[in-house]
Amino acid sequence: MPEFSRAVLDIARHAMQKRAATEQGGLLSGQDPTEVNTNDPLRLWIVQVGVIILTTQLLALVLRKIKQPKVIAEVIGGILLGPTAFGRIPGFTQHIFPQDSRPFLSLVANIGLCLFLFLVGLEIDAAVIKRNARLSVTVAMAGMCLPFGFGAALAVPLYNTFIDQNVKFTNFMLFTGVAYSITAFPVLCRILTELKLLDTTVGIVVLSAGVGNDIIGWTLLALSVALVNAGSGLMALWILLVCVGWTLFLLFIVKRALYWLARRTGSTRDGPSMFFMTVTMLLVFGSAFFTDIIGVHAIFGAFLAGIIVPREGGLAIALTEKLEDMVSIIFLPLYFTLSGLSTDLGLLDNGITWGYTVAICALAYIGKFGGCTIASKLSGFSWREASTIGSLMSCKGLVELIVLNVGLSAGILSQRVFSMFVLEALLLTFMTTPAVTLLYPPEMRIRAVAAGANYATSAETAQGSEGAAQRSEGFDQGREDERRSRFTVVLDKIEHLPGMMALTQLILPSPPPYSERADALSTTFEGSSETPGKQLSPSPLPEYNSRAVSLDAIRLMELSDRTSAVMKGSNAESLVATDPLLDIFTTFGALHGVPVSNSLAIVTFDDLGSSVSEHARQHDSQLILVPWLPPHYSMETTPTQAPNVTVGGDGTTPGAVTPRIGHIPNPFDALFRATSSGPDNTDVSVLHSQFVRSLFASSKTDVALFVDRHMPGSHKLTHTGTYRLFVPFFGGPDDRLALEFAVQLCANAKISATVVRVTKRDLDLVQNNSMEKPHMLSDDRAGETTHQNTMFPDTVYAHATTQTRLQSETADNIAWSRYTRPEARADPSLASALSRMEFSEVGTPAPLRYIIKQALDMSQSVLDERSRLLILTGRSRRLAVENHHAELKSVMEEHGGIANEVKRTVGDVATSLVVSGCQTSVLVFQATVSADRE
Repeated sequence: MPEFSRAVLDIARHAMQKRAATEQGGLLSGQDPTEVNTNDPLRLWIVQVGVIILTTQLLALVLRKIKQPKVIAEVIGGILLGPTAFGRIPGFTQHIFPQDSRPFLSLVANIGLCLFLFLVGLEIDAAVIKRNARLSVTVAMAGMCLPFGFGAALAVPLYNTFIDQNVKFTNFMLFTGVAYSITAFPVLCRILTELKLLDTTVGIVVLSAGVGNDIIGWTLLALSVALVNAGSGLMALWILLVCVGWTLFLLFIVKRALYWLARRTGSTRDGPSMFFMTVTMLLVFGSAFFTDIIGVHAIFGAFLAGIIVPREGGLAIALTEKLEDMVSIIFLPLYFTLSGLSTDLGLLDNGITWGYTVAICALAYIGKFGGCTIASKLSGFSWREASTIGSLMSCKGLVELIVLNVGLSAGILSQRVFSMFVLEALLLTFMTTPAVTLLYPPEMRIRAVAAGANYATSAETAQGSEGAAQRSEGFDQGREDERRSRFTVVLDKIEHLPGMMALTQLILPSPPPYSERADALSTTFEGSSETPGKQLSPSPLPEYNSRAVSLDAIRLMELSDRTSAVMKGSNAESLVATDPLLDIFTTFGALHGVPVSNSLAIVTFDDLGSSVSEHARQHDSQLILVPWLPPHYSMETTPTQAPNVTVGGDGTTPGAVTPRIGHIPNPFDALFRATSSGPDNTDVSVLHSQFVRSLFASSKTDVALFVDRHMPGSHKLTHTGTYRLFVPFFGGPDDRLALEFAVQLCANAKISATVVRVTKRDLDLVQNNSMEKPHMLSDDRAGETTHQNTMFPDTVYAHATTQTRLQSETADNIAWSRYTRPEARADPSLASALSRMEFSEVGTPAPLRYIIKQALDMSQSVLDERSRLLILTGRSRRLAVENHHAELKSVMEEHGGIANEVKRTVGDVATSLVVSGCQTSVLVFQATVSADRE
């Protein structure tokens, strides 16, 4: 037996040794996977990529919290992996980044750099400069000439102290001036988008000046490289002329051919085709190859290829979407790591070096900030706006690092000077966001009302915002006496349109009967004197109430880390005109005679709610309509009323408990921000609840969350067009808003309503067995005004005192009596609506169960009437008369629960209706109530 085992082991050993010989070693044979193998560099390259990506992504997660661009994390990560930090660990550089492996790393990084410069060219839109030529050219030139002069002046002592005298001073001075004068346009675009400055006068000027600065900067870099590579002045002239000729060839011949190809292949209509992508990639690397062999860096050719790509039909954005992930995730971090391997901050080891480093940073910022600030001030901007423009233009980012790396590879910069300039670029980029936030806070910003260099109406915009705020305040004080006619509609997906259209149609008052319109038309013609031989021109008909309703549709897009998202933000005007959701909704409004204004918001997910609330405030909106996309139910699993179970008039079910139904889809799983294919979509529900709760928390306008429960496969839409409203009224500002809105909707002749004021009975008044012990309201309810949550802060309201609660209850009684007293039906403004409304009061120990029973019964009755049911309820997160927590817990135990985040978002009443399986749409209201009025 030992002989057999020994033979098996010998065979295995020989097989492994043979495999090691044929495959050049492996981990099982004891070979180091980080060993350099020039014949097979993939193994070590994967290790290097893994280390680089993990380092930069971890840093990006931390720096994102302080709103720093990702390039900061990539630069810091490269420096940490170099000799400054990790390189001091014994054996780290020799095993992870050995010198023999760097050519392979450099090859991949430079391929990615060419693709990145191609994306930079795609970002640049010459039309931006044309629209704002006067101001942008002034700021761009001032932001380049003064820093270039400072850089040239500082080059003299730097050259004499740190640079080898074999390097020509002219070349060193040129590189120093270019590094000082250039602005990082890609990083600048992201900062403008994240700080929501693209639609301000400052943002428009900075974006236009940044485009011009970028083009001139890359041109100067190409000139600098040409001078370095040329052996004489005549050769440099030849290189420059050939480069200019290639640029003109691309701009005037290849650009037209590429545009023809894009139209021919349908790329401008349906996105880039495979053939167009192939031609484009060949053009990118072909142009990079040509500029490289003539003595100019390859990145300049890739940059030119990006400029000539057609912009029609969003083709440039579509191309960016196809390339950006690979470039930003792998290629750029590799390039910055190579830069970090050449950066050794340990060389800044004496006072002279640190003195020059401080001088480099100070003069770089003073030159950019001072030049752009003075130019902006002379152009008519205030000192605050001018200083903000100067701070934004001081952003360096990766563009300066590319210039520095070109100078280092050309032997013009020493490693010490290179490290000094890298620290300067990192510091100035890091300062940009905090400086702009401090100099130009949101309340001081002036929105641009029109494109172009004429900003004379900016002050009028500010005055209009103040007037809107005053009107909004006045509306809040007398909200019961004014009809809501200005609505903000939130759109995110195409699936939202049916629900939003149905809800919008409800808020439009019905036109007069046809007989009245005919009488008005005949009266118009009878009152006109007919003149022989003259064409009769009828007078216009009287305006209907639908004309008084205005809709403001806002399209939400989340701003991600992708370059394409930033490009969409800078091209928001064209996207608004071509967005299919806004186009469909605008057409719907035109068919109903309602004016619709469109807008687009591209912000980070955390800022979605505040962006909507700020937009509604600026447009003086009276109600924000937020859509909610329900899941697709399976009709076999829809919970219904159990047979042979009677429900008492008070909403209790004696002697029977509805059994828990298994495998019921979570009604809050499929939400409008994302879709999930798995059975458990709790994370998606939490994400949506964060957006809605952030809107509730930040909004100074009334909000209505529309839960559309009519899904494919359910009951078909009726042809009568009638609606039945069910309004459970418990009390509180949210329920009062729901009641007021129901009265407004009932002005439409096709809408009727049933309003029930529900109160909880005392225990001694209950005559039958209740399913739960009633929970009496106590003073502890005041402590529930703030809900703790680790994911997202809940809506926080002022502390509810006995005085504020009594005021709220008094307001409930006033609101109820206003519509139920006999004199109300004699009021001409209310008579029509109240004639279609039924009011009743019910006392029950189980209010939620009573509401569920009523909703189920009414949903069946409206089907028989070929109508539709809509439930209007308040969110009631504060100042509600009743506390439903105990009863809601019992209902959720019977029917199945939902995520706690979602329950806190929509409120107890809406949650009970959804978990009970009621297939009726729900409109959840939150009223805006100031702290002193609560």
